[in-house]
Amino acid sequence: MPISLLGLDADDTLWHNETFYRMTRQRFNELLADFVDAETLEAEVEATERRNLGLYGYGAKGFTLSMLETALSVSDGQVSSRVLTEILSAGREMLRHPVDPFPGVREALEELSAQYKLILITKGDLFHQESKLAASGLGSFFSGVEIVSEKKAETYARIFSRHGAGPDHAAMAGNSVRSDVLPALEAGSYAALIPYHLVWAHEDAPLPTAHPRFAELPSLADLPGWLAGIARSSR
Repeated sequence: MPISLLGLDADDTLWHNETFYRMTRQRFNELLADFVDAETLEAEVEATERRNLGLYGYGAKGFTLSMLETALSVSDGQVSSRVLTEILSAGREMLRHPVDPFPGVREALEELSAQYKLILITKGDLFHQESKLAASGLGSFFSGVEIVSEKKAETYARIFSRHGAGPDHAAMAGNSVRSDVLPALEAGSYAALIPYHLVWAHEDAPLPTAHPRFAELPSLADLPGWLAGIARSSR
């Protein structure tokens, strides 16, 4: 069926995000080095963050709270106020990091928006994600913005039906197999993976390489050609 609606992820699809998390984790490791080794601390903060997703959701604010909780836990409450202040400062820096679209993204969105209705579909804190979109200068390309707590099949079915003719006439593109690809395919839409060189372990999953509606593309610039091929095959 012809595609009229295209959903796009934001973080690590349109601009850098995981890079800043990795930098903050490194700083966190250094701050807690007197209490625990880096490998153990990485495992602890990862477990804490996963446990807290249902309470804080995704994003830098929840991650900051999880770092504070982890610091208190691994130090048996002995961590200094100076270190806690440094962790809070690191969290604020994540919220203020520059939002620079990847090379070629603006040009790709110009081409895509001329042919399809574009919807930004992203997880995270509402205020932070809206701020990043505004800072990116890409907002005018999107007909709608959906900031959701989780990306599930029913999430995509609802969004694609609200903004278009339903999942059969929609495609989703992003850097996460777990969030951008698998649930979109389950909903009945097409899905394209646009890999980013850093992947949060929570977002990793096996590629559905045999699925007829899936493709892995080198960059956003390859989306128009892939969608055009789908249109030709559906005639």
